[in-house]
Order: sequence, then structure tokens, then C-alpha cells
Amino acid sequence: QVQLVESGGGLVQPGGSLRLSCAASISIFSIKVMGWYRQAPGKQRELVADITSGDSTNYANSVKGRFTISRDNAKKTVYLQMNSLKPEDTAVYYCNAQIVRTYWGQGTQVTVSS
Repeated sequence: QVQLVESGGGLVQPGGSLRLSCAASISIFSIKVMGWYRQAPGKQRELVADITSGDSTNYANSVKGRFTISRDNAKKTVYLQMNSLKPEDTAVYYCNAQIVRTYWGQGTQVTVSS
């Protein structure tokens, strides 16, 4: 069983920054794709960004230029650096790992509000 534990969420003012972390219970070196998704109230879960084992990245248009995904294989952790946050970024953010099956973390709340 693979466990993913997110941290780093919180309340931030518009224009601020947060860094989310996703710590895995296993080595992530060979995990083909890991990603961050988010779900706002009343909306479907959507892809924010993902990163392959070869460090190729993919971003939702709404976060391009503001968010950066990265992975540290030695620490078994994937990060999401979020800058220039907007109220519409408010959501629960989930970590995702695609192995034989798809694994999800429990989520971390990000609230952008003045």
C-alpha cells in the first residue's frame, strides 16, 4: 500500500505564495507520473500539474507561469510551489501517484483570501 501525505496548505492573501509537499511512503524514483490535483467546492477535481520520472512537466493553463512542480527522489517528495496566488486557486489540493494503480493523498486545504 502506497501512502501519500500532503502538507503546506493554509490561508494566504492574494498575491502570496505557498509550497505544498507530498511525501510518499515508497521510493518515487521509478514512479512514472506524479501530480497535483485540486477540487474547489461544487466543482470537479482537476489537474494542476504533473511531472514524469524524466522530469517532464505539464501544467493547467490557469496556473502556467505561477506554479512550479518538482520532485526530490532522495526525499521521496513532490513539491508544488505556488506564487501569485489568486482567490480562484482556493481548493483542496491532492497529491497523485500513477503506478500499477492510482494513489491519492488525503488533501490539504489552500485558501486565498484577504
